[in-house]
Amino acid sequence: MNDSKEHFFQVQDLTKVYQMGEVEVHALRGVNMELYAGELVVLLGPSGSGKSTLLNIMGGLDTATNGFVAYRGQDITKANEKELTEYRRFHVGFVFQFYNLISSLTARENVAVVTEIAKNPISPEKALDIVGLTDRLDHFPAQLSGGEQQRVAIARAISKNPSVLLCDEPTGALDSQTGIVVLKALERINRELGTATAIITHNVDIAGMADRVIHLSNGKIAEVTVNKVKKSASELQW
Repeated sequence: MNDSKEHFFQVQDLTKVYQMGEVEVHALRGVNMELYAGELVVLLGPSGSGKSTLLNIMGGLDTATNGFVAYRGQDITKANEKELTEYRRFHVGFVFQFYNLISSLTARENVAVVTEIAKNPISPEKALDIVGLTDRLDHFPAQLSGGEQQRVAIARAISKNPSVLLCDEPTGALDSQTGIVVLKALERINRELGTATAIITHNVDIAGMADRVIHLSNGKIAEVTVNKVKKSASELQW
């Protein structure tokens, strides 16, 4: 990736140690990486490799033991809870494996929950249109398929108009055909909105749609590969 592009994230010597009784669990062991403006990166590795821990620290949901994470030059590892709350609210969109929708609200209302507290939001209708759900605006979660619910969750995440979208196994609870529909939505967001996007997965086939693939193993970055020819989400098979 060209260093002339803006660094959204710079991660240096990042470590995370969890204390489990008398046992220390080393989730991250000196990770160094970058995420650039407009880039789509896949963090690839098996369960326990440190992917989710890394993403959670980048998103301000967890704290590092040592090292630092800079977001646009600002070290978020030194931020207090108020600063982290504002950082998560205004700059980062999160997509998780489970949708966490409010069952009593329609798709439009689930997205509006976020737009009401954002500084420069995308309207719920626009966000849902981007993920292909214009015809499901007034449906409740129970009336939507799993893939549609995940796309509502993605629309909710992008409705705050974040600079960065962090996705933790967004297709993990879906079959392959439905997962590809969800990946198409993420691809469109990255392409049309220019949202820097990081996708965690253990599925090697998804790596084909990334600009770069960061391979994690045992809390370390084992390899970084660049896709000179990216696949579109519609070309993926698994």
